[in-house]
Amino acid sequence: MRKADTTIEYVEPFSPAAQAGLLAGDNILKINGCDFHDILEYRYLTAEYEVEMEIRKINGEVEKVVITNDYEDLGIEFKEGLIDEAQSCHNKCIFCFIDQLPKGMRETVYFKDDDTRLSFLQGNYVTLTNMSDEEIDRLIKMRVSPINVSVHATDPELRCKMLNNRFAGKCYSILKKFSENGIMMNCQIVLCPGINDGKQLDRTIKDLEALYPYVNSVSAVPVGLTRYREGLYKLKPYTKETAAQVIEQVSEHQKRLIKKIGTRLIYLSDEFYIKAGLPLPEPESYEGFPQLENGVGLVASLKEEFDEAIKLVKRKEYSRKSVIMATGEIVGDFISELGAMVQDASGIEVRVYPIKNNFFGGEVNVSGLVTGGDIIEQLKNVPKADALLIPQTMLRDDDEIFLDDTTVAQVEDALGMPLIPVLNDGYEFIEKIIGEELEF
Repeated sequence: MRKADTTIEYVEPFSPAAQAGLLAGDNILKINGCDFHDILEYRYLTAEYEVEMEIRKINGEVEKVVITNDYEDLGIEFKEGLIDEAQSCHNKCIFCFIDQLPKGMRETVYFKDDDTRLSFLQGNYVTLTNMSDEEIDRLIKMRVSPINVSVHATDPELRCKMLNNRFAGKCYSILKKFSENGIMMNCQIVLCPGINDGKQLDRTIKDLEALYPYVNSVSAVPVGLTRYREGLYKLKPYTKETAAQVIEQVSEHQKRLIKKIGTRLIYLSDEFYIKAGLPLPEPESYEGFPQLENGVGLVASLKEEFDEAIKLVKRKEYSRKSVIMATGEIVGDFISELGAMVQDASGIEVRVYPIKNNFFGGEVNVSGLVTGGDIIEQLKNVPKADALLIPQTMLRDDDEIFLDDTTVAQVEDALGMPLIPVLNDGYEFIEKIIGEELEF
């Protein structure tokens, strides 16, 4: 493992590091006598009451400092969030969404990370295919938990085929080792019709349930297919009928698991229910929403909060008279229902426009993949409103830019309306429409 750049980029004023005299530009050579190579080792080594650091100062002198750590952040930031470079993915998954992107987008969009550190720090899902035994033991030693794992199939041969990686079949043995050492895991399955559903899905669910409670939750999402699949593995999307079959299959497992281990364990993304034209489960069926980031229970969570928040809306004179909401096609009807309820309660006109995803095409219809260019093109001739609301997920990495590199400012200039991102939160949904905070 190479020595990473451990030069300090920034020291928070009045933090423990600042009080110890550390400055931006100082280089941390050792912590408690140990080398460190990434942010995980840094956190592991600094989780002591007294932290001794060997520092090379800006002037080249080497000195030792001792920081009294009241188990809080020391206030040190490095140039790279991981300190080390992010590990890229070496798989060629048959369903990889990045392989289906059009050419000409910004370079960072095409980077495939497969970094266990990002799994712990940011919730990213990893395949575990690029991990050595030494790295696995290091994670266990540092008690890195939880880890989010893209499983897809526990059949070794099938997993190797799906990931196009001869090392992919070792996944379940790694999961077992993690569970034997008390490492918590959340797992995901990208379901591809006729490949890893049916009997293979039965096997995967039963294999993962054997690792409960260390496998804490499992999500299953349908494969996403764009129109840019020339030369890629032939895949087909889920239909109304096949989506309903998956729902029935998983529902039977959920009933069995509730009786056996007291939890449903596996949850389906909202797309399956909407595609099948079936009602989504009640909020309590998601048992705390452990897989919201995978689109599992987003609708139920939003509706649960919305039903409480709508009671607080008072009919009065609001500064806003009308708003437009742009959303993905798949939740267009649902968002329209909520918008109508706010309009009835507040008197503010709410117009909802499901945006067809012409940029990606294919079967892509979720809100998070709607682009700024499609919003401009499809809303340029509609009557203006006081504000244009969009789901926060349309913007990349907390930045004011869409997947197609269109900026928020460009959309605002083109449409002549201020653009306001909205989190998947029932209270914020209403507050951003009425333009003020709800009073409890």
